[in-house]
Amino acid sequence: MTQGIRIEKVGVYGDKILIRWDDGHESTYGAREIRISCQCAECVEEWSKRQLLDPATVPSDLVAEDHLMIGNYAIQFLWSDAHYTGIFPFDTLRQMCPCSTCN
Repeated sequence: MTQGIRIEKVGVYGDKILIRWDDGHESTYGAREIRISCQCAECVEEWSKRQLLDPATVPSDLVAEDHLMIGNYAIQFLWSDAHYTGIFPFDTLRQMCPCSTCN
């Protein structure tokens, strides 16, 4: 799935993330929505799965400053709120696609 995946910032303020999947599908996400869904140990308690991140603390003008491809399975975003530890598997991001075709 990684060979054809392209990621770019879009939106007036770069506050949206566009992923063009290798099958031609395009998903546009709000950067803040992806950040709030982070499942890393800083954001979600490992054993109980209780959310530690308070969504109210995530700035409304948050952007993904950059991203890293993690192997052949995930993306790590480098957020403007200095949160860098979350890894977002491709299948999770695809399931989160907000488009009318996927919902």
